[in-house]
Amino acid sequence: MDPSQANVAVQSAITTLTAVAFKVAGAIVLYIVGRWLISIVAKAVQRTLEKQKVDPTILRYVGTVVTVLLNIALVISILGYFGVQTTTFAALLAGAGLAIGTAWGGLLSNFAAGAFIVVLKPFKVGDFVNAGDVTGTVRHVGLFVTTLDTPDGVQTYVGNNKVFGGTIQNYSANPTRRVDLVAQLHQTVDPLDAITRLKAAVAAIPNVSKETPPDVEILSFSELGPVLAVRPYTHTDHYWQVYFDTNKAIVTVAGTAGYPAPERRMHVTRAPVSA
Repeated sequence: MDPSQANVAVQSAITTLTAVAFKVAGAIVLYIVGRWLISIVAKAVQRTLEKQKVDPTILRYVGTVVTVLLNIALVISILGYFGVQTTTFAALLAGAGLAIGTAWGGLLSNFAAGAFIVVLKPFKVGDFVNAGDVTGTVRHVGLFVTTLDTPDGVQTYVGNNKVFGGTIQNYSANPTRRVDLVAQLHQTVDPLDAITRLKAAVAAIPNVSKETPPDVEILSFSELGPVLAVRPYTHTDHYWQVYFDTNKAIVTVAGTAGYPAPERRMHVTRAPVSA
């Protein structure tokens, strides 16, 4: 190879390597500055949400989403700096943005429903309700979900939109709640005597309302005998205690009065055999 050609090749290689080195150095600087700016933005978003007293779980979620999106934008920027075609990446990012926007649409509807729940107050924390097809005690009304503790001790999260968009039954809103039970009597038992005894027994149960006496009346008649409606009133906090104690009172009254147990009997008649 001619010495002049060799010098040209060396100079060309040096120029190329220098350009690549500057590109790499520029990319490193861009990455460092970008990461620094991302950390500032993420902290600023978190501080803003903290001032709004946003739940820590939501705060971390939003911070993570912001950080991930900004890092993706930084990577695309660096690739573009190196001359890599970023059209495909932009399309993917746009698709991801559409999916995220759709998901956030549902979250925003839950957020709006939560605002209505807070303003209109169909229930408050501590109330026993049926909302969003879940029955339980309200523990927390959040930005997007309402937390309920069911009677069997399961913590359940229901979207605010489902809660507000359906029927809400607040069992704690009124001072008393009725317990509905029945007592099946034998056909030989005097129902009026049973009513008198049951009224006295049920009224003596702890936490039964004194202002609203229990209802004990003939509800219907079956093939076994009269059926009594036994309906004491109590506060929601004592509902199940009164419910079970009333069942015990029905059994105790029947045993003390000596009422026969209602039971089904089948009479079988044998047809005569013809000769």
